[in-house]
Amino acid sequence: MKNRLIYPFLGVLFLLLSAFTFHKFYVGVFQVNYAAEKKMIQITSRIFIDDLNSGLEKKFHKKTFVGTDKETPEDVELLKKYLAENFAIKVNGQSKTITFLSKEVESNDVLVCYSRIKDVEKFKTLEILNSILTDWNSEQQNITHISAFNTKKSVLFTESSRKELLKY
Repeated sequence: MKNRLIYPFLGVLFLLLSAFTFHKFYVGVFQVNYAAEKKMIQITSRIFIDDLNSGLEKKFHKKTFVGTDKETPEDVELLKKYLAENFAIKVNGQSKTITFLSKEVESNDVLVCYSRIKDVEKFKTLEILNSILTDWNSEQQNITHISAFNTKKSVLFTESSRKELLKY
């Protein structure tokens, strides 16, 4: 009688425990738009807040709270520094300065960052470096959509593929 109860109980317990062990998906989504009329490249980044704070902590050896109620001005400065070191654009082979504009929280778990590059004339090549969070998590993938000259391209950046040269 005891075995009749224990085996089904163990089976149900196993199923319940295995159902809660899921594989987390590590992804960032980036949009790079060339606005010819403004001579500007506009960049929108969407990154999961928990992953971002984990990455910042590993990089700077300091607990951060970006995108939460505990966020400090120092956290925001570390975020800006991290983005500048891990997301870069070269226009026609020339490095361009990316200016961080603002950020907001979307759906309580995604940080949306807005940046831009000013004074961009018509170009033939665009080289993008995107190593956001790939330095601490080999499973991180950054999908980057690029719109320029009425064409749309998408690039997947990973730990092993951090740069892409686009020709127009």
